[in-house]
Amino acid sequence: MRLITILITKMTTLITPSYRHRLLCFIASLAATLILLPAQASSTYDKIILAGPSAAVSFPLIHMVETQALHGLVGTLEFRHWKNPDQLRVLLAKKEIDFSATPVNLPAIMANRGSPVRLLNVSVWGILWFISRNPEVRSVSDLAGRTLVSTFQRDLPSILLDRLTEARGLTGTRAVQRRHTRDAQDAMALILTGQAENALLVEPAVSMLLAQNIKQGGAPLYRVQSLEAAWSETFPDSPDLPQAGIMVNAHLADDRALSRAVDEAYTRSAQWCSAHPAECAAIVHKHLNFLPADAIEASIRVTRLDSRPASAVRPALESLYRLIQQHDPDAIGGHLPNTDFYGS
Repeated sequence: MRLITILITKMTTLITPSYRHRLLCFIASLAATLILLPAQASSTYDKIILAGPSAAVSFPLIHMVETQALHGLVGTLEFRHWKNPDQLRVLLAKKEIDFSATPVNLPAIMANRGSPVRLLNVSVWGILWFISRNPEVRSVSDLAGRTLVSTFQRDLPSILLDRLTEARGLTGTRAVQRRHTRDAQDAMALILTGQAENALLVEPAVSMLLAQNIKQGGAPLYRVQSLEAAWSETFPDSPDLPQAGIMVNAHLADDRALSRAVDEAYTRSAQWCSAHPAECAAIVHKHLNFLPADAIEASIRVTRLDSRPASAVRPALESLYRLIQQHDPDAIGGHLPNTDFYGS
């Protein structure tokens, strides 16, 4: 704007009144256009740390790191792996990570406790699967009275399973008996050694288990039903099940332009991973080399990876939050988040 002022001062002394009028109109129009241009991220950052678990929600983040998707805005993008939601809470509290994949209820808890975190998007709508050795188990209802191995105890998948089995009438003598394990590896070992018959696991653990079972020549294992499919059957008025997305940590929440840039880059990477599962799997394997590339690829092919702005899917989120609130209000921090929570 200062340059425009100098131009006006210099040039108006050299031209006729009619041309001066035209020039002033042009410069005024140019200034208005500059003011209305879309805002770019307000700062340039030396390093931004993205974080996530060993699940499909993290794969686009890893692709962003591999391609340095925020080049020109961020000097370096890094990825940090977390193993469970409790570790994620610690990393967020210590501000050791900037953006993270997250189950959709965790940022709601933090926001309702006064932290200005925001949920930018929902990208995973189906990542949990029931598997069984029993060919008679064809849906969640067939688990009535049976034992189900699961790694989830107090986090979102456990809450969803509670609501699902309750709505299906799997209570009392028909209740599903839970057997909790420390992690997915323990659950897989119980299935592979014949000590358990049914499990609820997250991708890519399911694909890893199925591949290992074939390699070992074990009895057939069946991918019974996704929790998302069982949910849509059980709750037809709220068929979409938003499970995980990307959140911004409190210390960067005010930089809306940066959040928009991350959200848009994540969406592009999610689309690329869905369209190129083998290539995406190779990239993810470089960063999470304990996951076999073929299992990563298989998990991408069966996962509904569809990134949408949290503001656009707010009705689906609030439907889920209300259902959780009726039974376990602490699992969302007591009440629904306010409007600023949703989106970049």
